[in-house]
Amino acid sequence: MANVDWYLEGPAYGACNCDHGCPCQFEGKPTHGNCRGFEAAEIERGHFGDVKLDGLRFVLIYAWPGPIYEGKGEMQAVIDERADAAQREALLTILTGGETDEAQTHWWVFRAMAEKVHPPLHRPIEFSADIEGRVAAVSVPGVLRSRGEPIKSPVSGEPHRVRIELPNGIEFQVAEIGNGNTLAEGAIRLDLKNCYTQFNRLRHTGRGLVRN
Repeated sequence: MANVDWYLEGPAYGACNCDHGCPCQFEGKPTHGNCRGFEAAEIERGHFGDVKLDGLRFVLIYAWPGPIYEGKGEMQAVIDERADAAQREALLTILTGGETDEAQTHWWVFRAMAEKVHPPLHRPIEFSADIEGRVAAVSVPGVLRSRGEPIKSPVSGEPHRVRIELPNGIEFQVAEIGNGNTLAEGAIRLDLKNCYTQFNRLRHTGRGLVRN
């Protein structure tokens, strides 16, 4: 049976507890042996079947005791409180790997590697991201707040620009990399100081990432 046709496009900002290089992007082990982080995005254009998703925001918080591929993780979605019932169900389906071909999005992988999925939250989400400028801010009252900025040169203090390119990636093709600080106080706690952040553009369907 064919999947529901869906599409999401918009700026995304995420962070994890790895050093700025994030060994996971290079098929290595996480910097500290475990993985804890989040992803936030604003949907500029999107739909799930006939359900329009334009303008909505979401946050996905996650944690694994080891590398993601070893499983035993947990995750929780925070969905824009402005979403109606159909939009909430659509976004939760996408973010938990539903109506998606096997292993074709990072959300599918995250769900497959998570043994616990906390109930979704519906909250106001403040979000801003300048991908090329490597600047972003996310705030979900009582749940999460994060700020991302460029990595600064320890010699000159000037912003340092570096990107990761994954031609065959399932999350992004190119991401700008920065430095960030994040605090999450909900079911999954985060306290990330001067850690890896990424700024990228989502362009996903149930068949995978839409490549340039």
